[in-house]
Amino acid sequence: MATVTESDVIAGVYLVDPTIHGDERGYFVETYRREWFPQGREMIQGNRGDRQAGAIVGLHYHLHQADYWYVPFGTARVVLHDLRQGSPTDAATLTIDLGRQADGTHSHRGVFIPPGVAHGFAALTDLTITYLVDGYYNPADECGVAWDDRAVKADWGLTDPTLSARDQQNPRRADLDPMFQPHYGLRP
Repeated sequence: MATVTESDVIAGVYLVDPTIHGDERGYFVETYRREWFPQGREMIQGNRGDRQAGAIVGLHYHLHQADYWYVPFGTARVVLHDLRQGSPTDAATLTIDLGRQADGTHSHRGVFIPPGVAHGFAALTDLTITYLVDGYYNPADECGVAWDDRAVKADWGLTDPTLSARDQQNPRRADLDPMFQPHYGLRP
């Protein structure tokens, strides 16, 4: 059985430390169960991303969609930032490493990210990330905030990252359009 704990930094973010079953043939890990997340909905789409060391993806956020991330290969430095007005953890930032750890072990930890929490990751090594989402891709719900915004206080673990053109143009938190400002507890 997995150990599922709500973050003490950002409300509604859940960290999953699964049980690993293994023998001389290898191992088996149950990486996700819907029942682990009290406010979670059915995940309806699964995605995979492969990134080269030195890349940063994000910060992105959704007004309506939740994500569940798992890194089966490599190391991702994940940065989460609570943008939700009215949240008890508004403006809090959480940084965690998923996948292979500094000591060479693999944590197999997953993270549930609710709507309104900005999320991004730095590829500290070449990596593969899988993410489940509870909504189909909707460009109107694909928002962003600047990866290097001082208000976020992110430690990406990289000095000269590679970013997409889109991520280089995301606004600072203070400049977010009020129409795209997430609110705590609101979800269709």
